[in-house]
Amino acid sequence: MHIAQIGTGRVGRPTAYTIMCSKIADELTLCDIKPHLAAAFAEELKHVTSSIGLDIEINSCEKAEDISGADIILISAGQPRSPGVKMSRRDLAVQNGEIIKQVSEDTVSGNSGAKYIVITNPVDAMAMVCKKFTNASFVISTGTNLESLRFRSKVAQTLGVPVSQVSGWIGGEHGDAAIPLWSTTKVFGLTVEEYALSKNLTFLKQEIISYVKEISKFIIENIGGTEYGPAASFRDITRAIANNADEILPVSFPIKFPEIHEPTFVGVPVHLSSTLGSSLYNSLSENERDGIVEAAKTIYQTYITAIENLE
Repeated sequence: MHIAQIGTGRVGRPTAYTIMCSKIADELTLCDIKPHLAAAFAEELKHVTSSIGLDIEINSCEKAEDISGADIILISAGQPRSPGVKMSRRDLAVQNGEIIKQVSEDTVSGNSGAKYIVITNPVDAMAMVCKKFTNASFVISTGTNLESLRFRSKVAQTLGVPVSQVSGWIGGEHGDAAIPLWSTTKVFGLTVEEYALSKNLTFLKQEIISYVKEISKFIIENIGGTEYGPAASFRDITRAIANNADEILPVSFPIKFPEIHEPTFVGVPVHLSSTLGSSLYNSLSENERDGIVEAAKTIYQTYITAIENLE
């Protein structure tokens, strides 16, 4: 399994490290436009392989067009949100759209059949840009999987239960239009309402979703950026594809809604393996489905903003 990581900055490095340590690749290619960055990072990873006894081929390059034969391509290249600057992920659409277009065009010819996972923000709209300029059969964004990790951890903390006993997902946009899918959420097999009532606990749903939407800003302001949570999330997605795992994960993939002109990438829990299986969309509550449609409208407008700048 040959996995390529394009962009080895604050997110790309921990993502590549986590994927490598998960032993799901026998070849790893690192790419970054900054001179010597990918090469230096590759040397560090080689030192790690010596520690854990991992036989893996590690390559580096500074041009995406030099990547060839990759089975999975993760794209995190782009401009991140900056500490101290009030902005949403959507504000990055124009400048990052240009980067995603270039990377897509540079990689498509040398990586026939590669599966693309878009990490660059705003991820859902950027996955649509990647799809447009690669026309690859398998393109997804990391969707709302990271929000779902944050969601489950906060539910567990609020109710004082082991996080291993909490299940459930967030859907919609990776960003402000994230939708809590309470109909999928269980604690020890019970709904959160049932569990809270059984323990005589107060459970405020709005506090949970506010945490999910705001915690990244707290991390960015105090650390400079999110790193390990995203790396774990992106590892989970990559592993499900590489291992053909049929795992339910809320990634973003194209869905055609009557209200929107073309298929739009939006986060919905889906059976993920080397292909996209059936999704849980039709089993969600009516309010949750409506929320996903509204999120898709927002994502589509962000995509149009990016595309108009590219034409």
